Amino acid sequence: MVDAVRPVILVDDEKHIRTAGSQTLELAGYDVVALDHADRVLPLLTPAWPGVVVTDINMPGTDGLELMKQVMSIDPDIPVILITGHGDISMAVNAMRSGAYDFIEKPFPADLLTDVVRRGMEKRALTLEVRDLRHELQVQSAPGPRIIGRTPAIQRMRQLLSQVADTPADILIMGETGTGKDLVARYIHETSRRKDRNFVAINCGGVPENLIESELFGHEKGAFTDAKAQRIGKLEHANGGTLFLDEIESMPMSLQIKLLRVLEERCIERLGANDSIPLDLRIIAASKADLKELSAEGQFREDLYYRLNVVRVDIPALRERRDDVPLLFQHFALIASAQYQREVPALSPERVHSLMSYDWPGNVRELRNVAERYVLLGEACTFEFDQLIPQFDAVAGETLPDKVDRFEKMLIEEELARHQGRIKDTLASLGLPRKTLYDKMRKYNLDKRDFKA
Repeated sequence: MVDAVRPVILVDDEKHIRTAGSQTLELAGYDVVALDHADRVLPLLTPAWPGVVVTDINMPGTDGLELMKQVMSIDPDIPVILITGHGDISMAVNAMRSGAYDFIEKPFPADLLTDVVRRGMEKRALTLEVRDLRHELQVQSAPGPRIIGRTPAIQRMRQLLSQVADTPADILIMGETGTGKDLVARYIHETSRRKDRNFVAINCGGVPENLIESELFGHEKGAFTDAKAQRIGKLEHANGGTLFLDEIESMPMSLQIKLLRVLEERCIERLGANDSIPLDLRIIAASKADLKELSAEGQFREDLYYRLNVVRVDIPALRERRDDVPLLFQHFALIASAQYQREVPALSPERVHSLMSYDWPGNVRELRNVAERYVLLGEACTFEFDQLIPQFDAVAGETLPDKVDRFEKMLIEEELARHQGRIKDTLASLGLPRKTLYDKMRKYNLDKRDFKA
């Protein structure tokens, strides 16, 4: 996100300097904190702080040079501008060699102060942007799944996952078909200390009932008619890692009892064997059905439900996070572009409206298919659901300001996507001043990094 404020910390023990400097900088649009003592500065700073420090050199207690060293210990790239008296210029020059951004000599005109602060602020913004880009490159190039989205529901889910991913707790994932339960399970595994061990997935609804027990527990040679050799089951293969049980509501009742024992005792016996094999694994179960309701109906073991439900992760349906649809579409389109060696055609506002107005019964999986088809066919691609979508000005329940905001957001998203997040090009295409665009991006919770290729 763009920064909401442009902070400046002004430190000077002379009140008239603080007052005049604060007024000058505030009139120039900066958020100023004026302090009479250097010791109050450090608690206000972090490595991500986006501002500039302006400090007098000669002050009682901690002087400006010592404050500069302390600021640089937090982040050496925070610009520190020194205010000097006539006899301090050589000292200030030496300080610049040690890392100070610039200095101004008393008495100084107002425009000199604002100019030096402006340049320092631009340098700080560029420094933080480069850091963000490097971090984004690391994230993009790192192996493993990504959870895309900026809506509150997805942010809350990511926060929950960050709290539980690296714990030994078993997890129950709930979500409709196509919401990405497998993706979330893999994300949990890849962000845990188990990531270097096996991630083993089994669809409980896709294995015949007479085979699923052997599939999970394995068997010894001769355990049954067709057991011609020893076989390691999924549970044992996942030892040290993660076992993902998708569609667990389809697991036979007889096997649910044995799974409950595994969860309680963390050991198994292969079919046809008497020896227990200890296990160190995390189990992630997923269901599209309400297991509590199934338990009440006697179709799922209640004790297993409560044992699995230590940590529950609910994945919102796509219709509940419509603002993420353009971002997800762009993400899937970029993947398809790389896969098929095709350019990503720009979406018109009308098509963005169609995407956001559709209910997406197939959820993210359906959206991904649409994005791939759009990359392959370009403008010739039709959205089958277009005829189901009301015209832009006929969305029920919206006020005129709501419609204007929604249309404005779509236009900005379209241009950011077309220019891959480049602010300069987006400004030109929209004909907006930089501050206006940043204000609107902040209003609509848009981040230029989400539109980069």
